[in-house]
Amino acid sequence: MAISQRYPVIFNPKARSQKGARVLRFLMGHANRFALYATNHAGEAQELAARFAAAGELVVIAAGGDGTLNEVVSGLAGSNTILGILPAGTMNVFAREMGIPCDSLERAFEIIEHGLIREVDLFEANGSPFVQMAGVGFDAQVIEETTWESKKRLGPLAYLLAAVKVLGEKPPKMEIILADGRRDTGVAVLAGNGSLYGGQFKFFRNANNQDSKLDVLVYKESGYRLVLDSLRGLALGGIDLMESTSYFQTESFTVTADREVPVEVDGEWIGRFQEVRFKETPHHLRVLAPDGPLAGNFAQTLKTLLSWPRHQPELQTSRSQ
Repeated sequence: MAISQRYPVIFNPKARSQKGARVLRFLMGHANRFALYATNHAGEAQELAARFAAAGELVVIAAGGDGTLNEVVSGLAGSNTILGILPAGTMNVFAREMGIPCDSLERAFEIIEHGLIREVDLFEANGSPFVQMAGVGFDAQVIEETTWESKKRLGPLAYLLAAVKVLGEKPPKMEIILADGRRDTGVAVLAGNGSLYGGQFKFFRNANNQDSKLDVLVYKESGYRLVLDSLRGLALGGIDLMESTSYFQTESFTVTADREVPVEVDGEWIGRFQEVRFKETPHHLRVLAPDGPLAGNFAQTLKTLLSWPRHQPELQTSRSQ
């Protein structure tokens, strides 16, 4: 795929982290290749992406973290416009899932220039699109409790402090109904389109973002048992190996709770609901990415520390164009 015109780039100029400053310097240093569109308020990245898609723009680049990416993905949902990613956030989970380097904007841009398109499934929770994962209950409440100011000041530690607060609260009761009629109960639910959660932690070991299925983890226990079992599961090679969790693969499912519970998609809080319906959208998301995931040094170190399997997962094949 050859591109001669400048790429539209959507970014948040108010990002105050070192990475935010770095991406701004990179964009200004490549101004001849980019048409820059700075956002001024929440939701504007989605609006810009939707406008570009409606105008038939071939490629739109999201430059930033998971929040910016989620808005751009929402704006591109249902279109043929291709997503390019310049990762500059704290986690960059989807970028890592797709093998896009998170430590070098130059290399990330080389992938965009190379022009390999991969199509991935795009799901939604109560109408909100997500490409990587979603959560109902505990993790969504942690995100809800974590302020923008604390994230900028403390980074990932801000989520840990919010988690400690949430752990002591009484959990909701949830019923999960899968597409084939199977039912389960629990206190929190995670749904993965990809395998990664929270950076490079492989929560959904069987996930494939090209199989039109979500991998669903249902937690039976709340509080510190939830956290400890997650860590033990990671060390043993699968959170679903713990007795306090259930693991399903399904095309769609519904969560019904005994009260309104927080919901997040791709790390962004979308509200509180008593019922949450998960299903695949009619269109795939087209992404500029390498042939398969690229594990970095941090991933290799983490796998060694947690005694994860040494074998690398099979590279996902691109959909036929």
